[in-house]
Amino acid sequence: MITVPVALGDRSYRVLVGDGARHDLSTLVPPRARRAAIVTQPGVPVDVDPGIEHRTFTIGEGEAAKSLATVEELCSGFARWGLTRADLVVAVGGGLVTDVAGFAAAVYHRGIPVVHVSTTLLGQIDAAIGGKTGVNLAEGKNLVGAFWQPAGVVCDTEVLASLPPREMRSGLGELAKYHFLGGGELDALPLDERVAACVAIKAEVVASDEREGGRRAILNYGHTLGHAVEIAGGFDLRHGEAVAVGLVYAAELAHALGRIDDARVAEHRRVVAAYDLPSTIPEGLDDDTLMAAVARDKKALDGLTFALDGPAGVEVVTGVDPDLVRRTLARVRSAR
Repeated sequence: MITVPVALGDRSYRVLVGDGARHDLSTLVPPRARRAAIVTQPGVPVDVDPGIEHRTFTIGEGEAAKSLATVEELCSGFARWGLTRADLVVAVGGGLVTDVAGFAAAVYHRGIPVVHVSTTLLGQIDAAIGGKTGVNLAEGKNLVGAFWQPAGVVCDTEVLASLPPREMRSGLGELAKYHFLGGGELDALPLDERVAACVAIKAEVVASDEREGGRRAILNYGHTLGHAVEIAGGFDLRHGEAVAVGLVYAAELAHALGRIDDARVAEHRRVVAAYDLPSTIPEGLDDDTLMAAVARDKKALDGLTFALDGPAGVEVVTGVDPDLVRRTLARVRSAR
């Protein structure tokens, strides 16, 4: 078992990583908690025992379930059961579950503890860590949410063996991002160590910028165009697949701005290809639709904004020329 600390002062918590880690869930339950609302989905084949009285609440599958209506339904269920502020929410599932259940925990009784038991690679290395919760609106992904740090996180790598191949590939898209955030040759590590390395990178960034006031936005590397591709394509691509396309786009845009050279662009393409991920914008997505989605990105406080690679590593770049952003789309519409 590998324990990765997330250092946030009196709100610090532990991330347990390893084969069978879910069996240590009870060690993360706050002492005052007497009841646990387990939030999951029907298709999640993982049972957990928090060691206290618990009841299961299921939510729908797919992005349509990541909504304010789902949060309202959960909170009403919590209230009918009599869940108190001292009790606990346990989110068991992938990123959609941890986002929705985490947001419900953040707003129910103005905030109750939550522990995430992440069952997907995507969730284990990203969504379950750092306290970002939220749901979608018709206008974009994750536009309504809250920062709500968990009381602990469980990343059981044993459950990853049950993931459908495409779900695993989606997680690999998020993993590819960490290669360029200091992860180096992650593919040389055993799975437990690879997951723990990604968690440690995210934990360090979160500890330095909990509420995404600056540096934390680098964790969205590849996400600006990635989210645009997801939304414009009606979520035909999984999140990690869209992020992979966004990574290649970010490299091409950084190259167009003179921030990185051809070799660094090639390295982005190599990593994406090594994980058998898409690197081109799907057919049928026009430039105007993608540009409109990019402009709605949450980082866009001062013109078009991207996390881009450069001499000092990935950093946030504001005020990027819209014409250059549009022209670079063409370089990611076909194999270079």
